[in-house]
Formats: sequence, structure tokens, C-alpha cells
Amino acid sequence: MSILNELETPIFYAEGMPRGVTAGNYTLAVDGLLTDGPRSFTFADIEAMPLTTVNARLTSVSGWTVRADWQGVRFVDFLTHLAVDPHASHVNFTSFGRYTTCVPLDVLRYEKVLVCYRVGGEHLELEYGGPVRMFIPHLWGYKSCKGLARMTFTDRTMLGFWETRGYTDRAEIEPGRTLDINSGETRTIRGGEVTEF
Repeated sequence: MSILNELETPIFYAEGMPRGVTAGNYTLAVDGLLTDGPRSFTFADIEAMPLTTVNARLTSVSGWTVRADWQGVRFVDFLTHLAVDPHASHVNFTSFGRYTTCVPLDVLRYEKVLVCYRVGGEHLELEYGGPVRMFIPHLWGYKSCKGLARMTFTDRTMLGFWETRGYTDRAEIEPGRTLDINSGETRTIRGGEVTEF
């Protein structure tokens, strides 16, 4: 059981939680603007890449934030396994349930962004985005695609599930009040990545 489960972190899947996906049958498709053509990575392939632990917060636009040790492959390290076309400027992420969201490539180069498969030393449960999800702590949580099935490198942004419903495509965390899941207290945040508590 992961720390997210222990803390009773809210579970939300806009497109419905995937069923039957395990580390054993997981495959991540990577396509779009790649000079050597489409690629695919198994869970074992990803797990064999250098492991990074990032102590940071996932912050939801719905009013909560949770701190944990998120673990996986830094996105900048994952990029070293790809031949990305110089014209690529964005990455469109797609879940197993066809949820989509798109993030600029330069934003993804932030050192804390992970292709994430563990939290607090435990494998991510399906409920929290396993086997593999994105972790992007300096943007609202809807950019941290759960149940990651595909990455598509593009030369433009592509509005995703929430963005077509009025959420900002930039997804910058705004100042306000939020529930700290770790302490159970409501706290003030300044905006941007939540680092003040």
C-alpha cells in the first residue's frame, strides 16, 4: 500500500480507471516527431533506467495537495533514449482511458518532472496512476497524466480533456487556499510549485 493510499489521497479518473493493466503487461508507446520512428517501452525497460527520487507535492486544481517521495525516471533522462526531432515543441500524453493533456517540451525539462512508477518506495496503484504516470509538480495535477499509455511529440499544443472544458492549457498553480493531505490542515499557497510547507 502506497503512502497515497495510507493518507486517503483523493482518487479521480475523469475517463474511468483502467482495468487489467499491470507492470507485467505494460507498454508505453512513444511516437510523433521522432527522427528514428515510433518506439515502445515495457515497464522493465523503464525500471532499468536511472532511478530518481523527488520529494515534492502533487497539487490538484480541485483543492488539495500531497507531499511524497515520487520515484521514477527524470523526463530529461528519458529523453536520452529518444531521437526527438528538433521541430518538436510539445508532448501530448494519453492515458489508457484516452484522457489527454499536452505540455511544452521546455516545461518538461524541469528537473523534478518524472516518468513516475513508484511513490514512497512502493509501486503506484492503478488508483493513483500506476503502473506509470507523469509527475509534474510545478503544474496543476491534471497535467500529470495517470495511467500513461502514449507520448506523442508534436510541433504545437493540443488541447486535452480538461483544457477543452475550460481549464487553462498553461496549468500554472495559482495562489489560494488548499487542503494539505499530509497534515489535514487548510493552507495558503503563493502560486507556482508548492514548496512552502
